[in-house]
Amino acid sequence: MQVAYQGEPGAFSETAVLSLFPNAEPLPCNTIRLVFSRVTSGEATFGVVPLENSQAGSVNETYDLLLHSSLVRIVGEVVVPVDHALLGVRGSRLEGIVRAYSHWQALAQSEDFLAAHRIEPIPVHDTAGAARMVAEAGRTEEAAVASVEAAAKLGLIVLAERIQTYPDNFTKFAAIGDHDAGLGTPNKTSLVFAVLDHPGSLLASLQPFADEGINLVKLESRPRRGSPFEYVFYVDITNAHEDPNVQEALEEVREHTSFLKVLGSYPGHPAP
Repeated sequence: MQVAYQGEPGAFSETAVLSLFPNAEPLPCNTIRLVFSRVTSGEATFGVVPLENSQAGSVNETYDLLLHSSLVRIVGEVVVPVDHALLGVRGSRLEGIVRAYSHWQALAQSEDFLAAHRIEPIPVHDTAGAARMVAEAGRTEEAAVASVEAAAKLGLIVLAERIQTYPDNFTKFAAIGDHDAGLGTPNKTSLVFAVLDHPGSLLASLQPFADEGINLVKLESRPRRGSPFEYVFYVDITNAHEDPNVQEALEEVREHTSFLKVLGSYPGHPAP
């Protein structure tokens, strides 16, 4: 079974794949969009994509693709601890590093360290790819923000470990597919909706969850593409979609929304 992920071998996304599907063959992809494409085409059985980082927030591209995809849904999730290291070629020293390459989220998570050492952050498509670029270029003044495991695979040296601003750093990944992944009994549901343009519509669309005793663990607004200054709301609840209380709540929610889509109902990962 092939499971697609965004990045290269050694990326945190690969770790997420093997955490969810230990016997799978990870299939690296250049972009998150390509992960979705591999799944919808059937080339990959499932995909694993980043949803949210505990420091840098949501991965907007993933949520936009989930919103607009009619063929895949979230079928599972896993939370991966993310420890960033500064990696360089042999002969390099921390004092001599002038620029560092990595995924923009990794750079954001490590911005205090980079600023303190006057290292210029340069975003690239993923952490392991940044490490490969540095290894291939062989310049002692350049480094990558990536995992210690990536250093071992590429023959780089570790100039500094755990450089993220907050030591407890986690990324939540979603498994996506068009059928059940056999990862467990669903106990969490992700939704997206847009409210009607009436006073109190947002409140009215959320009240049914409280009335049914359903816990909301995420509420985030995002601009609605093609509709300037209109927004969609992403919601996570700690109940399965088939739960009768959820069904009852959603019937009332629909009365106050212009559209509502279930992004998936799946076994949630315990909070770290």
